[in-house]
Amino acid sequence: MFGFGKLATYDYFAHLTGALKARFEAAGEELHTHVVDVAPTASIRRRAVRLAELVDSTAGTGSDRIHLLGHSTGGLDARLVASPSARLPIAGEKLGWLSRLASVTTMSTPHYGTPLASFFATVSGQRMLYAVSALTFIGLSLGAPPLAAASTLVVAFAQLDRAVLGMELKILDRTTDALLKVLEPATSREVRDFLDAITKDQGAMIQLTPEAMDLFQSGVEDRPGILYQCTVAAAPPPSARRLVRAMLNPWRALSSTLFTTLYGITSRIDTVNYPCASDDANAVLGTVFEQLPTGGANDGVVPTRSQVWGKIIWAGAADHLDVLGHFSAPVPADAEPIWRRMLTKPPDGVHVDWLTSGSNFDQAQFDRLMDAIASGLLASTAFPNPGEN
Repeated sequence: MFGFGKLATYDYFAHLTGALKARFEAAGEELHTHVVDVAPTASIRRRAVRLAELVDSTAGTGSDRIHLLGHSTGGLDARLVASPSARLPIAGEKLGWLSRLASVTTMSTPHYGTPLASFFATVSGQRMLYAVSALTFIGLSLGAPPLAAASTLVVAFAQLDRAVLGMELKILDRTTDALLKVLEPATSREVRDFLDAITKDQGAMIQLTPEAMDLFQSGVEDRPGILYQCTVAAAPPPSARRLVRAMLNPWRALSSTLFTTLYGITSRIDTVNYPCASDDANAVLGTVFEQLPTGGANDGVVPTRSQVWGKIIWAGAADHLDVLGHFSAPVPADAEPIWRRMLTKPPDGVHVDWLTSGSNFDQAQFDRLMDAIASGLLASTAFPNPGEN
C-alpha cells in the first residue's frame, strides 16, 4: 500500500534495517539485509516469486539462517513463500534456502484483509492510491509538497462523501502532476514509472479485500519449526479538534485530512461475514493492549485485529508508517538542506512523519519495537536446525 523499497536513492526501509543491524551487532552477530524490489500492487503470488528469487540469489550456500520480515502486504508475500502448501511458478532448486529459514515476521500486515483494498480496487480508489503513493515519496524525501499543491489536494480529498464517492478525479490527477514536477527530471521519471506500475497491475488490491483473504487463510499453511511473530498497531481515531488544529498548516492539513479519510474507509468492516479477524483476536489482543481496541480500530490502512498472526511481540499506538521509523522528530538544521536537495534517505537519526495520525509515536517506542523484533530473530537463530525450533 503506497510503499516502496528504494526509489530515486530514497531508502524506505533505512530506519528499520539500520536498527536491526545495530541490535545484531550488539549481540555479537552479523546481519545482512536485502530489500525486495517488487511491483507495488502486483498479486501476492507474483510478489512472492520475486521474494523467493531474491533470497535464492543472495543466500549463498552456507549454513547462515534466513529471516523474512514483511511490512504490510510484504508479510503476506513472506507467509506465502514459506508455506509448505504454496505452489509458485518457480524452479524447485530456487527454494532450497527454505531449509535454512528461521523466522517470518509480519508488521501491520492485513492477514484477514482490509476494507481499504476494496476501495483502492475502484476507479476512484486507484486514482487516490496513485496520488497517495506520490505524496508518500515526496513527503518523506522533501519533507512537504509545495503549499499550493497541498492546499488543492486538501480540497480534493474533502470531496469524498460518506459513501466514499464523488472523488474529484480531475483535481487529483492535475495536482499529482503538479507535485511530480517539483522533482528533478531523472527522479520524476523514476517515480512516474513506479506510479505507472500501480495502474498496470492491481492484483494485490483485489487479493487484499476481506473476501479474498478469507480464501488465502484457508490455503496458506505455516511452515513447521520456524518462528512466526507479528507487530500490531492501532492509531487513535481521528478527532475534529485534531483536524481543526492541523488546518493552520497546509501540509499538516493535507496529511490529517488524508489520514482521516483512510482511517474512516478502513474502519468500515463487515463484522458479520468478513470481520477481518480470527475468532480469538479479541482474546489475544486483550493480553497485549491495556484497553482492547474497538472492532473498527486500525492504523490508517489495516484493521488492528487483522494484523495478528503468530506470536505478538509488540503492540501499541502507531500508524501504518510509524512502525518503519517514519514518525515526527526534530530535523537537525545542518542536515535538512542537504538531505532534501539530494532526495536521498534522511541522515542517521533523522525521522520524518508522513501521516499525521496523532499517535505520538516516538524514538523510544520505535526502539522498543526494534528490540522486540530483534530479540525474536536472535532467539530463532540460536537453534541449529529449523526443526528444533
